[in-house]
Amino acid sequence: MALIVHKYGGTSMGSTERIRNVAKRVAKWVRAGHQLVVVPSAMSGETNRLLALAKEVAPGQHTDSVSRELDMLASTGEQVSVGLLSLALQAEGLEAVSYAGWQVPIRTDKAYTKARIESIDDKKVRADLGAGKVVIITGFQGVDEDGNITTLGRGGSDTSAVAVAAAMKADECLIYTDVDGVYTTDPRVVPEARRLHTVSFEEMLEMASLGSKVLQIRSVEFAGKYQVPLRVLSSFTPWDIAIDEEARSGTLITFEEDEKMEQAVVSGIAFNRDEAKISILGVPDKPGIAYNILGAVAEANVEVDMIIQNISKEGKTDFSFTVHRNDYARAMELLKAKVLPALGTDSLTGDTKICKVSIVGIGMRSHVGIASKMFRALSEEGINIQMISTSEIKTSVVIDEKYMELAVRALHRAFDLDQPRS
Repeated sequence: MALIVHKYGGTSMGSTERIRNVAKRVAKWVRAGHQLVVVPSAMSGETNRLLALAKEVAPGQHTDSVSRELDMLASTGEQVSVGLLSLALQAEGLEAVSYAGWQVPIRTDKAYTKARIESIDDKKVRADLGAGKVVIITGFQGVDEDGNITTLGRGGSDTSAVAVAAAMKADECLIYTDVDGVYTTDPRVVPEARRLHTVSFEEMLEMASLGSKVLQIRSVEFAGKYQVPLRVLSSFTPWDIAIDEEARSGTLITFEEDEKMEQAVVSGIAFNRDEAKISILGVPDKPGIAYNILGAVAEANVEVDMIIQNISKEGKTDFSFTVHRNDYARAMELLKAKVLPALGTDSLTGDTKICKVSIVGIGMRSHVGIASKMFRALSEEGINIQMISTSEIKTSVVIDEKYMELAVRALHRAFDLDQPRS
């Protein structure tokens, strides 16, 4: 008997018919002798609907008290899902029980709308599993030390599922979604994109951080930290597919590099439309300037991605960085109000029409000339590079948003990602 965690995304839970199919799939695993914990997302579109209602009644507010109520509101979508799925499983003849995050409890910090999991008490869940029940836990949410409901940020159900699997030392965590695995890039942009049978944890972490929407980055971080066996697969395969076949489908996130792993210099192309660039011009070039700028931004809970500082000229320099587009307006207001006066400059510019495109691959460690090959491919398409960032297994560039799809196709072709791995 194995302990398995299933996670189902919003499209998988998008209608009562799909919920019944999820119940049939879960029941199949239970009848095969496995213990099941299921973590579903809200029904497709429900969280957006709820937050749109909040925006109608309280537009433009960003206080902690507003964020608390947003979490109270947004968490209800997952509560609907777990209740419906529990009922569907009971209709299948199985004992099932549903819990909200605060009932488990899943403890988090107090960062409303972006909370981080601190601990999970698994006693109640283990008791239910021991009694032969299927346990269904809301994704995306938890509770802080004061009993307030918190949410983990968009895509947080992935993190919930992996965290539950880690806490319970599950044999495997299966992430069921509307795609059948991790691809070399988005097939909607490059129809020739291929599904990867395996991808290393490091590559998946980079791809998630760089814009791949298959898995939320914090879920991959959890999986890596606690060595949770993780597989991404489709919930739209027939529910009665043989378990052995289903367990081998999709993409396996691996933690060991060995000779049997698929090897390639570049494994995938990631891209992200959700970035904006901010530049402060004529900054005094002296120690502490980067901290003065980015420290204030970090205190406002705004995450900074790529950073570039130009060469000093006459004691002045230009400082640029990127943030998520949702944080762009708040970051600009903060800089104008608090940072620019202290720096003695008022020259601030921003650009929301950019995107980030990245190549990722563990094979980059042992091959030279990969970045230059990337730059050449973009140059041949007439695409100008605004910013560059590198690590051991990835190279990212910021370019004009209108060239994003052209860049992705050019790079996919340049690195032969449309060709099967040997």
